[in-house]
Amino acid sequence: MSMIGKPEPEWTATAYVNGEEKTVSSSDFANKWHVLYWYPLDFTFICPTEIKGFQAELENFQDDGIEVIGCSTDSFFSHKAWFADREIFPAEITHPVLADTNHAVSSAFHVLKEDEGIAFRATVIVDNTGTVRSVSVNDLSAGRSPAETLRTVQALQSGGLCGANWQKGDNFAA
Repeated sequence: MSMIGKPEPEWTATAYVNGEEKTVSSSDFANKWHVLYWYPLDFTFICPTEIKGFQAELENFQDDGIEVIGCSTDSFFSHKAWFADREIFPAEITHPVLADTNHAVSSAFHVLKEDEGIAFRATVIVDNTGTVRSVSVNDLSAGRSPAETLRTVQALQSGGLCGANWQKGDNFAA
């Protein structure tokens, strides 16, 4: 069942936010474009490449009014310990990362790998009306490109017909 064109499910979760434990919910992102990205587990190999990638692109997302939210089924304490490791994460992780330990958020978005109790690598783009505009789900072994996620949101925001290699500022398809 595709979520495209449907309202974002309502969700609330504990999150790592700038080193603090906070409650974050879908209502915090109402009327804002936002990207939720899931990764399977803390303390793994591919996951930090994606988290650091989204963090590195964060200013570019924010320049276009796009919020970024990470999510895994690990706990806040696991996030906090992992993100404090300066060999793995030389820069602070400043975007919220949900601690979906009860799997409610992952289940609501249909990205939970139920047999393992972890999330697939998934990316969901929600527009400023609360409508899901894009869903991408990868198996555990293939990381994603945060720059491509940004390009996709920019294309969706443009309101035009945007080809495969369209970049913000390009003309639209004829």
